[in-house]
Amino acid sequence: MILQSSKAENSLSLYWEEHIGLPHPPHWLVAKTSPLSPHQMAMFMKLMEENELTFHLPSFCKQANVACSTNVLVKKTTNNRILRPIAKWISNKLKYSLPNETPLSVASQGGLPYFWESIVKERGLMPVPDLRDPMSFKSFIPRSLALKIPFSFAQIEELKKLFGVVDESNMDEYIQDTLKICEKCSILENQCFCSTHGEDLIDFIVKKLGNRLRIFGTESVEGSYENVTIGAVKLIHGNLTKPPALCDSQPFPFQVYYCHVLRKVKVYAVEMHTRIKVNHAIMACHYDTLVGIETILLFSCWALCQG
Repeated sequence: MILQSSKAENSLSLYWEEHIGLPHPPHWLVAKTSPLSPHQMAMFMKLMEENELTFHLPSFCKQANVACSTNVLVKKTTNNRILRPIAKWISNKLKYSLPNETPLSVASQGGLPYFWESIVKERGLMPVPDLRDPMSFKSFIPRSLALKIPFSFAQIEELKKLFGVVDESNMDEYIQDTLKICEKCSILENQCFCSTHGEDLIDFIVKKLGNRLRIFGTESVEGSYENVTIGAVKLIHGNLTKPPALCDSQPFPFQVYYCHVLRKVKVYAVEMHTRIKVNHAIMACHYDTLVGIETILLFSCWALCQG
């Protein structure tokens, strides 16, 4: 399995180097590489084409490292004795609106990760929402298989049947929220895209930003649910004429990244001093008043900037 995973990682690294021009893809992208070997991909492709994959679901889930039932949602990610259990996913956290006037209560619920820019000052306190992905252990689906999997709201019943998802379960809610967000990309003014495999994400970034990139990411989940002390605040992208791409992981049976390119955005690297250690978070500040956003800050998992 380690050898198979290494081959897949090498393939993604080669694709990254050919299209981006940098020697190594970021670790968060490599970590999500599908562990399936070419032989396994061919086998599962055949089962999918013959509508037989459902009967081999446990094997597919285990070998592809994807979530095929709501029972998987409690795996590992909730076994943290310091942090409370992962917060209920709130799809509204992806909607751009004004920050709540009671951010402490919002943070305690794992809620909206939005803040006024004025809050982010050195030695200041900031309430932090849940930074963890509720399903952080899942992998991408290989491109050849991903193209065969229904990924639209119109085909949601077919998708749920394929992965054994029960109606009104947590996974059902995750799927609905993610598909709604991804399908809005076709009508939103801001450019966005949902990638279901690593090559897709690379293609989108190159198409929108070119291949001269700087990549930044939040270091860890430390500080979740806490009132952290702000340390150094550094502006790492201040060119409002060159929009960055912000990518966030979406809850879904397999790995999906929602990437959006937004106008008039500055990106900051912020030190957060927690009870345990120092975390380095990436935050993006929106200055586009045309969409009703004025200097609102949000936590972003990953930022890709031109230049």
